[in-house]
Amino acid sequence: MTRRLTVAERHASATKDLLLEEIADQSSWDQFLVEQAVLAVGRKGEFSANDFRHLLPEMGRGFLGAAISALHGGGLIRHTGRYVPSDLASTNGHRLSVWELTDRALAIAADRATARRAAAA
Repeated sequence: MTRRLTVAERHASATKDLLLEEIADQSSWDQFLVEQAVLAVGRKGEFSANDFRHLLPEMGRGFLGAAISALHGGGLIRHTGRYVPSDLASTNGHRLSVWELTDRALAIAADRATARRAAAA
């Protein structure tokens, strides 16, 4: 027999579902922007979600997990096997994965940089 949710639990669940819908309803351009931020930061070395709080607007942060998952699934980033504590006070030091760009992503970034320099010349 399953336990019935309390009124508070139902409202909390509904609020969570609405927030997820809001994130999903954002344009693909927003997610693309977040993915670009991940690739730009990744060109400088290893990174975690901590590195994006000052770069992304509040709604963009909602895409960060999805962007990291998509880039990992696409073979553009890989987990280093290391973790760092979150620097967001509300997470109480939750562990965050540390990522790095793959050789494939670095090659794409180099090609884009070359194309930008050629277009500027």
